[in-house]
Amino acid sequence: NRKSRSIHVPGRLDATARRLHFWVVLNKQSQRGDVAAYEPWTVERAQALIAGLKGQDGPLLPILHAFVEEFGYVDEAAEPLIAEALNISRAEVHGVVTFYHDFRRKPAGRHVLKLCRAEACQAAGGDAIAERAEQRLGIALGGTAADGSVTLEPVYCLGLCACAPSAILDGRVHGRLDDKRLDALIAKTQR
Repeated sequence: NRKSRSIHVPGRLDATARRLHFWVVLNKQSQRGDVAAYEPWTVERAQALIAGLKGQDGPLLPILHAFVEEFGYVDEAAEPLIAEALNISRAEVHGVVTFYHDFRRKPAGRHVLKLCRAEACQAAGGDAIAERAEQRLGIALGGTAADGSVTLEPVYCLGLCACAPSAILDGRVHGRLDDKRLDALIAKTQR
């Protein structure tokens, strides 16, 4: 009889729970056919979010996730506010924001299409899918359409290697992409 040990990492559960909530919200929106609606960035609202979360253990990730949930991105002006409130360097905040792909620096389009660019998806035709998406949408990976309809993002492994190539559109996973399935996803972004 082996006893299982649980290791408590301060802030980890809170950050994980916040991330799970974020994905549940996105999934509910995609199931209803909604597109995420974000609040406009204001310093006052940002400070309120920081104040509400800074007392948690390991508050940086929950704060950044709250910004993405509220505003759709992490504004550069947020970095000094967060750093000061948490008594950490701006470089530390900047490093976390730029390391994780979930934290964007600019508002996303009304729809977000994430294409897996990992090796398994590339081997299953992901390069051709990415090229077709760029061509059909008229934007490069990492870009947002001029009309704000869609953001096309690369992601590195969705864990769906058996269903490669794969993508996520507005929080909903799609596998075994081919030209027809990709075109159907792109059509959804134009509505």
